[in-house]
Amino acid sequence: MKANRIRPVVIKEFRQMARDRRSLILILGLPAFLLIMYGYALNFDVKHLSLAVLDEEKSPRSRDFLDRFVQTEYFNLKFDLENMSQIDELMGKGHVQVALVIPRNFSKPLLAGSEAAVQVIIDGENTVIAGTAIGYISAIVQSYSAELVVEVLSRVGQRQWPAPLDFHPRVWFNPELRSALFLIPGLMAFILMITVVISTSFSVVREIERGSIEQLIVSPLRPEELIIGKVVPTALVSFLSTHSVLLFGFLLFRVSIRGSYGWLLLGIVFFLLCGLGMGLLISTIASTQQVAFMLAIITTMLPTFILSGFIFPIRNMPVFVQAVTYLIPARFFLVVLRGVMLKGVGPSAFGQELALLAGFAALTLFLSSVRLGKTLSKG
Repeated sequence: MKANRIRPVVIKEFRQMARDRRSLILILGLPAFLLIMYGYALNFDVKHLSLAVLDEEKSPRSRDFLDRFVQTEYFNLKFDLENMSQIDELMGKGHVQVALVIPRNFSKPLLAGSEAAVQVIIDGENTVIAGTAIGYISAIVQSYSAELVVEVLSRVGQRQWPAPLDFHPRVWFNPELRSALFLIPGLMAFILMITVVISTSFSVVREIERGSIEQLIVSPLRPEELIIGKVVPTALVSFLSTHSVLLFGFLLFRVSIRGSYGWLLLGIVFFLLCGLGMGLLISTIASTQQVAFMLAIITTMLPTFILSGFIFPIRNMPVFVQAVTYLIPARFFLVVLRGVMLKGVGPSAFGQELALLAGFAALTLFLSSVRLGKTLSKG
């Protein structure tokens, strides 16, 4: 393997990138643009739920209970209802997500120290929002009930009542429970994998379509030298694009690097090599650029989105699906990303994932070299 044979290929690829502005924009600008768009669009924070209230009692006690909902950022009071039939209409049209019904005899049993019933109706069309809303409502009701217990005890002369359990939750790594801190690293892996594989998948098949593959056949280049010559320019540009994504993630979503930048850098290099290897392998298999594009989309978009742990926890998947996820390099990269960026941990937490990324990159680049050798020999 000689550097003087690889250098002309590298120069040619850089010139090709400069002439093909669409590919250059795809690698440099598209990842940052997609991060901004998806970063604001994907959000698991459930707040400002539309609330409708049917207060049949309209007493100071019922208004006090209602204030517990209105004074939070989780519910916005949109409708003050007059009858139950309005709930069906509003919820059927999607105007409200939660309806609270306070009965006429709400205050009397509370003053007597017994239970009072309230009804909460939740739109279960979106199970994530519905489940979160139930959690919010349960917390509000439990807090209000505890205050009523203290009030009743104070009336009978019992001023202090120790709680059976002293509960003080402490949330590590994401104290504010911001979904952006969880989603942004996943978006980085998702976007980079798609753009790198798509941009690289055109490299060899483009040479075949334009007829320039004939020049490569008669040249003294070996397949592995040609692979290196094609990988280096795209890798450098993708490396710059990755750091632009990191910068926008920090500036717009406050997602910083808490751990070692060196380990993160190593994970990025291995992950980019995985994407480059996959793209080159697709380029040696596809017959046209259209076929290469379709194969790149099929092998990256849905698998990375669904099977990498980006959105859906892998441990909740069936066993045979969990086995398939080991073929998705983004699965391992996400462990490295979240470990370094969110938790600030070291290689003891993600060393195995780094090794698997390196192995996946080596395997795809090797297969690409073998396939390219067959393509050149056939030519």
